[in-house]
Amino acid sequence: MKIFKKRTILALTITSLILVTVWFARVQAASNFFSEIKLIIQVYQIIQNEYIEKVEPSKLIEGAIKGMVESLDDPHSRWLDAEEWKEWNVEKEGEFGGLGMVVGVRDNFITIINPLESTPASKAGLKPGDKILKINGKSTEGMSLNEAVAKLRGEVGTQVTITIKREGVPELMEYTLTRELIKLPNVEKKILEDSIGYIKIIGFTNENTSKELRDALTSLKKMGTKSLILDLRDNPGGLLTQAVEVADLTTGRWWNC
Repeated sequence: MKIFKKRTILALTITSLILVTVWFARVQAASNFFSEIKLIIQVYQIIQNEYIEKVEPSKLIEGAIKGMVESLDDPHSRWLDAEEWKEWNVEKEGEFGGLGMVVGVRDNFITIINPLESTPASKAGLKPGDKILKINGKSTEGMSLNEAVAKLRGEVGTQVTITIKREGVPELMEYTLTRELIKLPNVEKKILEDSIGYIKIIGFTNENTSKELRDALTSLKKMGTKSLILDLRDNPGGLLTQAVEVADLTTGRWWNC
């Protein structure tokens, strides 16, 4: 009985030490956290009290949040402000007024990645790799992708002028294009020789990608397609959920690839 009591007391002592250690670690972590937050508050107060111009509190808070996310140095993580979130939802819907091209940032300039078929961009002869040096006369050097997209999109029927630099062409080219209603296609399909099916996934930008792929796969199978080429070149990415659903659809249970 005495041995049992001693073991019980020892177990309780060890448990208490563990709990105290955990508690102390949490207190220390909380202390460090509040110390860092205090520094942020101090900077905020200095700007509000000493800066030459009045700054909206929401702008400072959003700047701090954006800075935290950017400090991760992760190209797949970024903070969306209200305007960027609005643009993201427009893309998810799959329709907007624009020129019909996928763009990105290359060498610090806005660059065309892929002009979509039967859109103002493709009709004008714009090509992948074309650098957009100016939009309506404003240089795109150092311009954010979101700012460029906002300038290229607009009300259907309105015009936008872009200045293009094409590799191998010494002179700059200027195009004035009329915005049209762009319905983002996610999938293009066709049949090649020897009953080989070809599907190009343009992007995972909106929530219709997996549905369009499923329809394309079903259509190609009905046409007697025996194998498949899945083309993901120049795909800018998009919704992770759609990428996962597309991966499920293109497994061996559908095709021998």
